[in-house]
Amino acid sequence: MPKFRYVAMDSKGSEVEGMIDADNETRALTAIKEKGLFPTSVTDMSGGRGGANKSTRGGMPSRTAPGKGPVRGGSGVKKEIKLPAFLNKMMQGKVASKQIMLFTRQLATLADAGMPLLKSLHVLQRQERTPQFRSALQGMAESVEGGSTFAESLAQYPGVFTPFYVNMVRAGEASGALQTILTRLAEFMEKSQKIRSKVKGAMVYPMVVMVMAGVILLVLMIFVIPKFKEIFDDLLQGKSLPLLTQMVIGASEFIMKQWYIGLGLIAVIVFVFKAFSRSDVGQQSLDRLKLKIPVFGSLLRKTAIGNFSRTLGTLLTGGVPILQALNIVREVTNNAVLSQAVATVHDSVKEGETIVVPLEASGVFPSMVVSMIQVGEETGALPEMLMKIAETYDDEVDTAVEALTSVIEPIMIILLALIVGTIVIAMFLPLVSIIGNL
Repeated sequence: MPKFRYVAMDSKGSEVEGMIDADNETRALTAIKEKGLFPTSVTDMSGGRGGANKSTRGGMPSRTAPGKGPVRGGSGVKKEIKLPAFLNKMMQGKVASKQIMLFTRQLATLADAGMPLLKSLHVLQRQERTPQFRSALQGMAESVEGGSTFAESLAQYPGVFTPFYVNMVRAGEASGALQTILTRLAEFMEKSQKIRSKVKGAMVYPMVVMVMAGVILLVLMIFVIPKFKEIFDDLLQGKSLPLLTQMVIGASEFIMKQWYIGLGLIAVIVFVFKAFSRSDVGQQSLDRLKLKIPVFGSLLRKTAIGNFSRTLGTLLTGGVPILQALNIVREVTNNAVLSQAVATVHDSVKEGETIVVPLEASGVFPSMVVSMIQVGEETGALPEMLMKIAETYDDEVDTAVEALTSVIEPIMIILLALIVGTIVIAMFLPLVSIIGNL
């Protein structure tokens, strides 16, 4: 009987390896799952021409995603074709989060209506207009038809479906509640999209005002200030100008005659900033600074805590083991400070401790959130408590966005008035002197 070497995740999120005897790869996968493990790779140690034959993602069928699928050679042994990660992503293309959200909601609706998964995928594939996503749906349908689980099919498209999404579906399939999980996923994505839209909407107004201020400033510096300089040269006949006027005229001449130096400086600053932000120290420092920015920092903190609570609560409610859930949350968290806090929580839980102490020590989570999580952990209702925290912070984000919008408007108007007003005053000071002499 063939022997298979496997790598899998246990219920605590730890990686385990082992050997198993099975008639074929499908039976090997089934036997591994019956042990309560989540297989990530299975290798046939007796396969083809003296070499081990490896199958990724728990054994995919012969028809899989472009650039990743195994193909069958003449000997009938699977051979895996791997492309570089960047090329694979290019082939998969970019799929918007709204498309994934709509797909999940439609799939949950079809499942609730009693339609089989494979037929649902074919229905959604036919109505999909985006070529990249339609190709992904086709590959997923072929994979499911070939015997793979839905989670294994989703895992073929890491550029489309996040680890959070894949693991939620895997937990749903393992518990026999895929329909419920799809509904929760749809609700989760809709709420997340709603929060993102509100935050982005709050940022639109200040960005528009800043762009308009920049355009007005360039028009004044390039077209208006030089005309005033000519007038001052004719009327003052070599007399000195006020300091403020000299500064404004000097800035205008620099922009007109030495603009390339300014562009070079901006390019250098942007390059250094990006290089710094990509480093671990830089990312930690910048993300920590973001949370301390007046007005905006509070909104970003509330959004991050709400996303953390909703993601972790949804995973735990879906039956994902807590260590595995914490790993997923750490991967999908956009703030490095929060991600580091989650990593610390993971290590603490792995050692058998509670999650409260490292959360409190991180300095990111307010005492109210820590207390609610502590109560949830002590009463065995942690997933429900996390979802309550998420709902609370959703309401706080709504309030913060409204407050931010009302505060930003007068601030931007005052800022624009100061910039234009300074230039106007600088141009009229010499005129006052000239009129006084006359």
